[in-house]
Amino acid sequence: MKTNRRGFIGGVSAAAIISSSNFAFGQKKYDEGASDTEIKIGHCCPYSGPASAYGVIGKGHQAFFKALNDAGGINGRKINFITLDDGYSPPKTVEVVRQLVEQEKVLCLFNTLGTPTNTAIHKYVNQKKIPHLYVSTGASKWGDPKHFPWTMGYQPDYHTEGAIYAKHVLATVKDAKIGVLMQNDDYGKDYWDGFKEGLGKEANRVVKHVTYEVTDPTVDSQIIQLKDSGANVFFNIATPKFAAQAIRKAGEIGWKPAQYLNNVSASVASVMKPAGFDNSQGVITASYLKDPTDKQWDDAADMKSWRAWMAKNMPGANTGDANYVFAYSVASLMVETLKRCGDNLTRENVMKQAAGFQKLQLPLLLPGITINTSATDYYPIQAVQLSRFKGETWELFGDVMHAESS
Repeated sequence: MKTNRRGFIGGVSAAAIISSSNFAFGQKKYDEGASDTEIKIGHCCPYSGPASAYGVIGKGHQAFFKALNDAGGINGRKINFITLDDGYSPPKTVEVVRQLVEQEKVLCLFNTLGTPTNTAIHKYVNQKKIPHLYVSTGASKWGDPKHFPWTMGYQPDYHTEGAIYAKHVLATVKDAKIGVLMQNDDYGKDYWDGFKEGLGKEANRVVKHVTYEVTDPTVDSQIIQLKDSGANVFFNIATPKFAAQAIRKAGEIGWKPAQYLNNVSASVASVMKPAGFDNSQGVITASYLKDPTDKQWDDAADMKSWRAWMAKNMPGANTGDANYVFAYSVASLMVETLKRCGDNLTRENVMKQAAGFQKLQLPLLLPGITINTSATDYYPIQAVQLSRFKGETWELFGDVMHAESS
């Protein structure tokens, strides 16, 4: 199965050259955004607009770094976390990121959200040599250290995820006729390309492929078109608002295909519940994080710690929203990266540390999934496990699948 995204970048990356730099041990070194007392981190996400369901990620980060500062910070330095609203609008993202880099002079950017929005700043931040770390999007382009040595992803890439769904369809659905709903941008296309690659010679099983724009009010008409096509499989490539609308509409019109939902919209609180639990039964997604609504994790040490942390630091938040789990997990990786920098808080060293993780266990990752990076591998997580929606939660099934061996 050709879904391995790790091996597709060859040659010596700039990060490899960076990592060979020698710094005197114990000598403090700082770039803009770092000092004896603070580390400035820049962030943006949609607190408003069509993708505002993701705004809770930014709120989670704010609470995370505040709690970290209250506990003493990182190596004695407080985190100055500056987060701005870009409304999931690429021109706005360019504006706020320029503000973070040129006015606020942040040391690095962290977990900026969205494929089209990060695409708009991709070249700029690499030209400026600003660490653009653990971006909140699974597009495969974030793992290209040869051409973009300052940008690194976090979550499993969309291309691989799409291919995995396609393989599952072919293995489990007899006489599959596939209908696809896709957000019409780079994020949607990355999933779609992976899905088509996974289908291989069976690509003609796609009987209808429809798109929507993030400015559209609903996707109701698209779902009616998919049902009318005779499709018995539905691949839902949509962000939370539209994913929930699609699942709900399918239920309302009595369309009952085998449903596959992209992981970025797998939150029980922001998607499955609004879609209606009755309409959501049997939907399949790919997971890499422990879902807070899944009872099997109730006694897990990291889930207990997370719940206690949420109760203390975000008491009004909906703990059924997996976006808070995501925020906590990826922020933990950012903290570990900065801890490893010690007193050498240069942008080069931040990237060197980010590209040096081997089998790192992070809170709330599924068992068997770890963080692995190198100077030529900018995909921290490349493993998923399929799960099926049952009752009011996700139920894992099958084995953890690694991109390297799939």
